[in-house]
Amino acid sequence: MKKIRVNVSAGYDVIIGEGLLSAAGEYIKALGGAGKVLLVSDDTVYGLYADIVRKSIEDAGFGVCTFTFPHGECSKNIDTYSRILEKALSDNIARNDIFVALGGGVTGDITGFAAATFKRGVRFVQLPTTLLAAVDASVGGKTAIDLPGGKNQVGAFHQPSLVLCDTLTLNTLPEEQYRSGLAEAVKTAMIADEALFNMIEGADRGQNAEELIAACVDIKRRFVEADERDTGARMMLNFGHTFAHAIEAASGYTVLHGIAVAAGMAIITRSACNRGYCGDDVPARLERVLTKNGLPIDTGYTAEELLPYVYGDKKAQTDHINIVLPRKIGECELRKFGLCEIEELMLDGGIR
Repeated sequence: MKKIRVNVSAGYDVIIGEGLLSAAGEYIKALGGAGKVLLVSDDTVYGLYADIVRKSIEDAGFGVCTFTFPHGECSKNIDTYSRILEKALSDNIARNDIFVALGGGVTGDITGFAAATFKRGVRFVQLPTTLLAAVDASVGGKTAIDLPGGKNQVGAFHQPSLVLCDTLTLNTLPEEQYRSGLAEAVKTAMIADEALFNMIEGADRGQNAEELIAACVDIKRRFVEADERDTGARMMLNFGHTFAHAIEAASGYTVLHGIAVAAGMAIITRSACNRGYCGDDVPARLERVLTKNGLPIDTGYTAEELLPYVYGDKKAQTDHINIVLPRKIGECELRKFGLCEIEELMLDGGIR
């Protein structure tokens, strides 16, 4: 078991290991002050793990209310968000009570946003059940819902009070979901740690899960502690995401986030290479590790199809957008590009 402390405005622990869901109640009890828990999950994860988590929380002395929603990014919307708030209100969740997000990134994002805004802010706990949520989405306090025109357009910074990553949940994760999470791990390695990249390069599926998650969380911790509100250094975590969010939106959110991130990373890395920011070895190694793990290195969408979503991305400023470019494996830099230059970046990256 590994524990990583995230020292931000409201500090918290990220605990990684086997069997943590069955002990969730005692960990939540240690936070103090709550009488009730609102357990939020999607309809897939609820059937797998809700009984274990609910029993643990009830055994710790809490009253438990539950809310479920249809799985998938398409549920991360204002309607689901509103229904979570109505459920919390009807079940008399008090300001000192706790929301618990049991599931992947969608569940964590929408539960965190509901917690941030219910009664002007209640505590919430993350119980990530996907690799993507464990290595990235559950840590850092970014919470949000989507609008029809773009991903994560409505949200708030609201740090969790606790994150419990039970590695046993990876045993029930579908292969595509696992690959989606691995793409975020590759992203983390690309921006900050060649040793982590080497580990991913040489590993097979499921190897060193605890070590992989801990390494990614520790790297993200450093960025979040340095820049909690995402105005500077933390923007490095967006490597590959500008084009990825556009791919997701263009697909109607049928493409998983990590799958889109893989394509986004490959595109911007080829573009960086063609513009002289990095050597030929960088896109070559990245594409090899992505391909080895069944991840895409391109997209079927054209620049014309993706550009409207890029311009509408929440990272876009009035006349420019910050893009993360690789210098080498484990080192990236942030550069401003005028909105009029984005199409050229896409073309340089192989999008037509």
